[in-house]
Amino acid sequence: MSGVAARASCTCGGIDVHAHVVPENFPAYIGRSMPADWPSMAPAQPCHRHVMIAGKNYRTVSDRCWDVAKRLQDLPGMGLALQVMSPMPELLSYWMPAADAQQLLRFLNDQIAAMVDAGGGQLAGLGAVPLQDVDLAIRELEYAVKALGFAGVEVGSNINGVPIGAPVFDPFFEACEALGAAVFVHAIRPAGMERLVGPAPLQQVIAYPGDVGLAAASVITGNLLVRRPKLRIAFSHGGGTLASLLPRLQQGWGVFPALRDSVLAAPAEQARRLFYDTLVFDTPTLRHLVASFGDTQLMVGTDHPFNFHDHTPVQRIEAAGFDADTTARLVHQNAERFLGLPHKKVSTP
Repeated sequence: MSGVAARASCTCGGIDVHAHVVPENFPAYIGRSMPADWPSMAPAQPCHRHVMIAGKNYRTVSDRCWDVAKRLQDLPGMGLALQVMSPMPELLSYWMPAADAQQLLRFLNDQIAAMVDAGGGQLAGLGAVPLQDVDLAIRELEYAVKALGFAGVEVGSNINGVPIGAPVFDPFFEACEALGAAVFVHAIRPAGMERLVGPAPLQQVIAYPGDVGLAAASVITGNLLVRRPKLRIAFSHGGGTLASLLPRLQQGWGVFPALRDSVLAAPAEQARRLFYDTLVFDTPTLRHLVASFGDTQLMVGTDHPFNFHDHTPVQRIEAAGFDADTTARLVHQNAERFLGLPHKKVSTP
């Protein structure tokens, strides 16, 4: 990844930090007792496959999830020069025994690395780690960053119900800070599903942003960036509900002594040190996020190649009415800083 640079122009050549991979096939389990959630693939038409987990079709995905040539075909129309890929979140497998999850995630990390190699400089990777075992997660983090050259890792908004801002994960984030590894937080198995009325896709539409907002809030109230000031950590789906929660959190910090004593820096100040993607599907909301978090903290996110993705991410930013410098920051410069990329010009895709 160190040889990949983003374009200096703000009118095209964006960097997408939120795109996903599903492999064409999953490896055979090599242990003695296969976990019930070990994934497999079943064929579907015309060029799709069913991701099977615990005997059920979790999601039907297209071959763009693993076919590099087809994935690259989509980038120019989306205004992208670089796409950063991470695993479909359900594949993070925190609910498996850690050793089994590590076996699966090592396979996924190697698959992503192969796609990056085949991407001609237009693809980059974020790895996956078994955070249900912090020590094992740190070892896989080191493999992803040192051996594969990834800019960092994707992690879930919670680990089996424990928010990522909980102190138990601090050694992992200490290792990320030491390695200069970026961390991208994606919603996974969100809270509140029992409160939704309607079909299964409401998990992605409604529950995911709620869980991301809680995760980001936990990082603030847990003082993660106070302890780890050099950590680069980003939140999917525009930070979910955080922008709406933040004024209440800031006001409460000024009203309740217990909050003032436990939260060691102003919530609004901490929120402006986190990164967020732009995947909110709405121009007024995007402007609100820039006002809330600052124009130095937002980056393109699409959820490509799933069907619920932003097909025109750069055009949406350009339509928001920002000045040229702000647009350039949102389209590529902030992502360069988040990923630790050099700032260079590259040719139009």
